[in-house]
Amino acid sequence: MNSVRIIGGEWRRRVLRFPDSIGLRPTPDRVRETLFNWLGQDLRGLKCLDLFAGSGALGFEAASRGASQVVMVDNEPKVLAALEANASQLQAGDRLRIVRADAVKFASLPDSAGGPFDVLFLDPPYRKGWVERLVPLLDNLLDEEAALYVEAEQALEGCGEWQTVREGRAGQVYYHLMRKR
Repeated sequence: MNSVRIIGGEWRRRVLRFPDSIGLRPTPDRVRETLFNWLGQDLRGLKCLDLFAGSGALGFEAASRGASQVVMVDNEPKVLAALEANASQLQAGDRLRIVRADAVKFASLPDSAGGPFDVLFLDPPYRKGWVERLVPLLDNLLDEEAALYVEAEQALEGCGEWQTVREGRAGQVYYHLMRKR
C-alpha cells in the first residue's frame, strides 16, 4: 500500500493508505499546502466534491479542515475500499460520503450529487479528456461563488466560464484555482 499524510486540521499528520491504481497520483504535500492557503485553512460550513478521489488526499484534507460535507467519487473498487477504510480509521462519520460512480454520470445528476458545492476538486487521469467532458456540467454542480481546483498536464486559462485566478506548477503537474467570471 502507498501512503500520504494529511497536512492540516483535525487529522493533521494522520496517514492515509491507498493501493496502486492506473492514473492515480496523489496531490503532493507542497501543492496541497498551497491550495489550502488559497482556499483558507478553515473550511467550516463548506460543501466539497472530490470528483476523482483516488488517494482521497484532497477530500480528507478538506474534511480535516472543517468542511461540513465532502463527497468523494471514484469508480475503482480497490480505491473505494481504501477510501472507506481511511474514513473508518479517521471516524469521519457523516461528514464524508464515498460514492462509486463514473465522474461524468455523477456530475450530470445534480440531485443525487448533493450540490451545489462550494469547492470542487478536479484531479482526473491525464490525457483522457475528462476536464473537457466535465466543463459543460460545472454549473450543475457548483454554487455561483464556488472555487474550482483543477490539476492538469498543462497550464489552463480556464474551464468554460471558470477562469484561473491562481496557478502553480510542481514538476509535471499544473494546478489551478478557478472562479466563475
